[in-house]
Amino acid sequence: MRARTRHVVAVLVAPLLALPVAACTGKDKTGADGFTVGLLLPSRTLPRWEHFDKPLIEKRLKSLCPRCDLEYANADNDVTRQQQQMNSMVLRGVKVVIIDATDVKALRSSIQQAHAAGVPVVAYDRLAEGPISGYVTFDGAKVGKLQAEALLKAMGDKANGGNIVMMNGDPTNPNAAWFRAGALSVLTGKVNIRRSYDTPGWSTDTAHNNMSAAIAAMGPGRIDGVLAANDSLAAGVISALKSAQVRDLPPVTGQDADLEAVQRIIKGEQLMTVYKPFPSEAGEAAAMAVALGRGESVRDIAMTTVDSPTTKNIPTVLLTPKAVTVADIRRTLIKDRLYTIEELCPPALRRACDKAGL
Repeated sequence: MRARTRHVVAVLVAPLLALPVAACTGKDKTGADGFTVGLLLPSRTLPRWEHFDKPLIEKRLKSLCPRCDLEYANADNDVTRQQQQMNSMVLRGVKVVIIDATDVKALRSSIQQAHAAGVPVVAYDRLAEGPISGYVTFDGAKVGKLQAEALLKAMGDKANGGNIVMMNGDPTNPNAAWFRAGALSVLTGKVNIRRSYDTPGWSTDTAHNNMSAAIAAMGPGRIDGVLAANDSLAAGVISALKSAQVRDLPPVTGQDADLEAVQRIIKGEQLMTVYKPFPSEAGEAAAMAVALGRGESVRDIAMTTVDSPTTKNIPTVLLTPKAVTVADIRRTLIKDRLYTIEELCPPALRRACDKAGL
């Protein structure tokens, strides 16, 4: 386990250890029955799911409902496994399910079965199809706009008529299309998008291969910027540029504020990332789950509604992301205690951190 992981888990889980072990039934201190909430996350590919989202949701759930329990499963990018996990949780009597679907269409039948069994489902981070009772996410169009605006600013004179590559996310994830649309709303008519790639599974290796193909086709000196949809893709893009011996790296965007990505920003290899304050997202999802488990409306929690291809007017919490360049690290990530200076600045990065004011 990495040092960052140990730190986060210790900080988030320690308060839970002081709580008594509670059964799935019985009255909590507010007088409401305790119950079990199921949490289904899609993969371990992105560090955030295991390191941030799961412990944050569990912590908030316990604070809102001390006698509630969390039953957790990770699909490891396997759609069939997540379908089985969902069906198993419903059969074992969970009262609410929070799910970040591996495939938003493939999970539709399982969500329908849960609904038929009287188990409401909260969509987390991406909107699954089927009878969803609540949805919590960050504004994906805003994510794409923040990336595109930062890219154009960094490109300077080349922002008008320059050549860029778009490294988009997983085509089965509706958020990927949302990010891309937001970026295109800024980029269209200003730059030339010479290559655009989808990346199944948000794979770093696939991003590396696609970027290598773009370099071979365009020439390493003719790429003025790269719109990478998240930090995993940015890692693949940057490794491909280095493998091609590109010395002056073009600006490369990212998303999720992964530790390695923030360190790349400090070193000057990656332009920016998009920080999505995970405690806010996790907290709102837990609040929705507790309300639904108690038979209460989530309309007081939701700020708006959205439509999916199957369901209209889904109560939705739409949160605001933040752009983070090297100048923003202290007032965002460090201020919010996502990372410490010591975690961001090992001895090998001390000179770069000094230059960045860290």
